[in-house]
Amino acid sequence: MGNFRFPKEERLRGKKTIEDLFQKGASFSSFPLKVIFVPRPANAGPRSEVLITVPSRTFRKATDRNTLKRRIREGYRLNKTLLSKPTNFALAYIYIAKEILPSATIHQAIQSSLRRLNRHETKD
Repeated sequence: MGNFRFPKEERLRGKKTIEDLFQKGASFSSFPLKVIFVPRPANAGPRSEVLITVPSRTFRKATDRNTLKRRIREGYRLNKTLLSKPTNFALAYIYIAKEILPSATIHQAIQSSLRRLNRHETKD
């Protein structure tokens, strides 16, 4: 059985890392999510780090934003094993849909994004 936790070490927290991610990172869309990623050096740690954001301009109520962030976090937590072991990324998931979509749709988008990141890793 896999490790389905989402500990603090897997959350993207460093200001410099976040700035590098948004300045130098590549992106793609896996509706309803936009994924921004940058490969991390091998000495940065054994895990990928994830940032999750939902725009307050689109979802004015904090409860709606928190619901969507919770669904994205849960989807990543359950599907992070799809990333191959040597893969190490700084990731940002940005919710781009205009309405609250069901968890199943978000989970499928996360699965397809993680598979795509694996393919990206094998190309380099």
